[in-house]
Amino acid sequence: MEDLSVYRQSNLLYTQEQLSRYRLGGYHPVGLGHTKNDRYEIHDKLGWGGFSTVWLANDRKKNQWVSLKVLRADISQGSREIHNLQLLKKRSQGRLPSKYIVPLLDSFTHQGPNGIHQCLVFELLGPSVDRVLRDCYSSGDTLEPDTILRMSEQLLEAIKFIHDAGMGHGDISGGNVAFSCRNLSNATKDELFEVLGMPESEELVRLDGKPLDKALPKHIVKATEWDEWIDEDDEDLRILDFGEAFIQVDELRELAQPRPLRVPETTFVQCFDHRVDLWRAGCMIYAFIFGAYPFQYLGDDDVLVAQMIGFVEELPKDWQPMWECMRLNSKHTLEPRESERRFNRKEHSRSLACLVPVIRGLMRILPSSQMEASVALDLLRSDQYAESNPK
Repeated sequence: MEDLSVYRQSNLLYTQEQLSRYRLGGYHPVGLGHTKNDRYEIHDKLGWGGFSTVWLANDRKKNQWVSLKVLRADISQGSREIHNLQLLKKRSQGRLPSKYIVPLLDSFTHQGPNGIHQCLVFELLGPSVDRVLRDCYSSGDTLEPDTILRMSEQLLEAIKFIHDAGMGHGDISGGNVAFSCRNLSNATKDELFEVLGMPESEELVRLDGKPLDKALPKHIVKATEWDEWIDEDDEDLRILDFGEAFIQVDELRELAQPRPLRVPETTFVQCFDHRVDLWRAGCMIYAFIFGAYPFQYLGDDDVLVAQMIGFVEELPKDWQPMWECMRLNSKHTLEPRESERRFNRKEHSRSLACLVPVIRGLMRILPSSQMEASVALDLLRSDQYAESNPK
């Protein structure tokens, strides 16, 4: 862990990506005003994750705004993200955006002080679904029912396409689903920053006067907060981050899982397949409505499983012995069908009632019992049609 006390103190020092990740094999020290591949000029930071940082760049060749993802050096050579996106592109005949999947526009490598980094260029993407939900519901607001229905349909359409292509995404979450940004991709710089907010950065300075290590950035840049974003009603969803995607025939035992999105089978049988995307989709559609995922991880697996049982259904018999051992220490219980009670208390419940069977069909404990994305999509569309065309 980097000792932050040796640097001049600022809020950004503690709220942005960890400086300890700027090391040999780690992040590349990107700076505002830098140009990559003699084409992409960096103007702001869009975000970061465990494996990359993402930057707002201007494509000087096409005069448009793009998202530039710079992978850590130690995973760049082995990253399968480009391969997975190219496979999906081939199987869709170039129609990835129409399937609500972010298209890869360009890729190149960049040599830096921390190694050779794979750089991926995507269309300009707006805020993540997590950010929009957090900003909306924390202020006491809600998404419009029509927006929730459209987002749910697009999410299922994307997952259906991925599965029809013989693949699984493996990491569907609100952080890996963002809004498109067509309205701003060709905007002027002033117009764009009216929505993003002006870039903010702090110079990284050592208190002892020693020069910075060359592995570190000269400035800490604050990730944009999309201060004036209001376009979720007009823009489409985009599934991104295919670094964890896999071919369906692969037998897998490791899965990137934010604890609230943990799938039941990884607790009881320690393996999974492409149907993890279905459970995750159910969690996300629930979050579209309520502003948060249905489960909270409180530090213990038994509490998480108890929430799943209360929300969904009892565990299968083969899993019961392990659960009996786990629940000896569990004091958390929820009544079955808690999902419907929560939904019935929600405003707009009538207009969103068609999502209840979709969520319940996607979130079954046994993967073999889960509703496929194509079936969920048909159910959603048929119920919407029946709602809008009553007899």
